Amino acid sequence: MVAGTSVAQASPVVWGACDEAALQEVPVIERYLFSCARYPVPVDHADPAKGTVDVAMMRRAATEPAERIGSLFLNPGGPGGAGFDMPVGAVERFGPAVLERFDIVGFDPRGIDRSTRMRCFANAEQAEKVLGRMSSVPVTDEQISTTMGAYADYGDACAKNAGELQRHMSTADVARDLDLLRAGVGDEQLNFVGFSYGTLLGATYVNMFPERSRAIVLDGNVDPALRTADGVQYDRERAGGFELALDGFLQRCAAEASKCSFGEGDPRAKFDEIRTALRQAPITMPDGSKITLDQVTDGVSSALYDPEQFRQLASDLQALHLQLHPKAGLVPDLLRVLRLPSGKHRFDGVGEAEEAYVDDSYFAVNCTDKPIPKKPGLVPAVAAQWEAESPTFGRTQAFSDVAGCSEWPPTSPDVHRGPWAHQAANPVLLFGNFYDPATQYEFSQRMEKELGNARLVSVDSFGHCILGDSSCADTRAADYLINLRVPQPGEVCQPDQQPF
Repeated sequence: MVAGTSVAQASPVVWGACDEAALQEVPVIERYLFSCARYPVPVDHADPAKGTVDVAMMRRAATEPAERIGSLFLNPGGPGGAGFDMPVGAVERFGPAVLERFDIVGFDPRGIDRSTRMRCFANAEQAEKVLGRMSSVPVTDEQISTTMGAYADYGDACAKNAGELQRHMSTADVARDLDLLRAGVGDEQLNFVGFSYGTLLGATYVNMFPERSRAIVLDGNVDPALRTADGVQYDRERAGGFELALDGFLQRCAAEASKCSFGEGDPRAKFDEIRTALRQAPITMPDGSKITLDQVTDGVSSALYDPEQFRQLASDLQALHLQLHPKAGLVPDLLRVLRLPSGKHRFDGVGEAEEAYVDDSYFAVNCTDKPIPKKPGLVPAVAAQWEAESPTFGRTQAFSDVAGCSEWPPTSPDVHRGPWAHQAANPVLLFGNFYDPATQYEFSQRMEKELGNARLVSVDSFGHCILGDSSCADTRAADYLINLRVPQPGEVCQPDQQPF
């Protein structure tokens, strides 16, 4: 294990002006608070002679510098989510008390967006020739063959073009980078908020560098032990989490039928009918557009992340059902969340790096961290089994990480796979939604047990992650970050708004 870096050892971050595009959404009167930097870190922490890669950073300065506690680092998830500009939206996630006391620091992890990118393709056109052949939910033999062939070509391209960085994209590598960033900004200990995949980064950091951990907040938790021990089983259970969230949505829709346009009759039966029809052929809408199984599966999974989309999701589903069962004088509404072109909805958090390159870092991290057999011939059988268990999301989950990682080139074995029971002085604060699709609630319960010294705040909410959407959760996070006070055991928060 590479030792942690003290403030005295680290080169200081050299902050400068941010480019104008990065601050477009910041009121002019507040732009003085922001600064940006690029910070070099070893591409291989075990062998610094191999050179460095740059990590792009943005800082929003504490508004009460005399009361400043330190820096608060943020990670949006993914893996592959770009966190550089998270300080721009910090006011939406954190109250004034946190913004007064902390510099808010966002960064793009190694390989991602503004940092030194890991590139499997020279340009977006080359990427599209490969990635465009992938189906999210391949059903026919031809679709399966084409999708697996594209994954094989993808792995070959990454082995050929991505270079040394592709072999050093583990979460442990990012944790070591984060320790350098912490020291570079002059903090003796880390303050960190991680969302979704960012919870694995936080859990990894607090175990690798417990003495350097002050306040670690993890929102929308993975199961770190399972994720790093058995990637196939983890993804199988992840598909089940999406099914649980979908069931919750359909049940809530039925219970509030007067507010949910898909609530008339039996929403569960209607949804299953739509999925079965799409499995046979696209549904042609009145305007001539053809809606595919890929589009609907990706669109539903995406909408389940955000309860604010539930009304529109219900409207779209009702339009599809009406198209299957036309009624005189009724014309289906135009689709919105289910009309968009299909795209791999991989990311567990926010961030808007260029899509052609984001996927590279997604697989680079997951295929390093998750043990997944290099047996692409087994993927179709796995998909069939998972589809029987999780009818809507089992197949698409199998044809994401399991398929992609079965064809991924060799990576560094430098992965933190435990222990997870950290020795930091302060507990880790966890938040978990009951109906989180991407990181089901049980994962948060397991995170609490695996970390040992941790406290879980449950939230009776739909959607993925909660900070910024629950005053109850936000208040407890602020009290912990500032005063290191943890909530009482068993506390349950409510969201500020209900979906219907």
